[in-house]
Amino acid sequence: MSVGQVEAGTAPNIIPDTCVIRMSLRTYNPKVRADILAAAERVAAGEAAAAGAPRAPEMRILQSFPLLVNDPEATSRTNVALERLAGVRVIDPGALTGSEDVGHFATTAGAPLVYWLLGGADPAIAESACDGAELERIMADQPSNHSPRYAPVIHPTLEIGVGSLIVAAREWLGEA
Repeated sequence: MSVGQVEAGTAPNIIPDTCVIRMSLRTYNPKVRADILAAAERVAAGEAAAAGAPRAPEMRILQSFPLLVNDPEATSRTNVALERLAGVRVIDPGALTGSEDVGHFATTAGAPLVYWLLGGADPAIAESACDGAELERIMADQPSNHSPRYAPVIHPTLEIGVGSLIVAAREWLGEA
């Protein structure tokens, strides 16, 4: 669970009537998600009661996405195609708690899902990696695309990103 936004008041010397806190919760398991949401509601209600708030806090779910699961066969097929692209190293990061709506689209369309992440770090950072485990360790220290420190290196990120999309499209659509 991460707090991404807090809005309260209009001036530093005025006590606000309301405060809006927007959070993101990502889990691998729906039961764990329900348990954490219930705990957050209990904590918020308890803090409000302890502070003598005139009313209980209101919690609303604004967005919710199911766990994003790649189709194993489609992912394998796409990875083989991506590995043919110069400068690309394909690594399976395992389960991720991304909050993406693409899973809804794939399920609704009855299409296999292949969702991949494109690194944007300076390639020189990863050159010393001798295997996948070492590369994962190095990349774990790089800011993700939801970090305020995320600053992708435009070149070769742009070329590799476009090339990846082209190679994947050709794999699935056939050579044009």
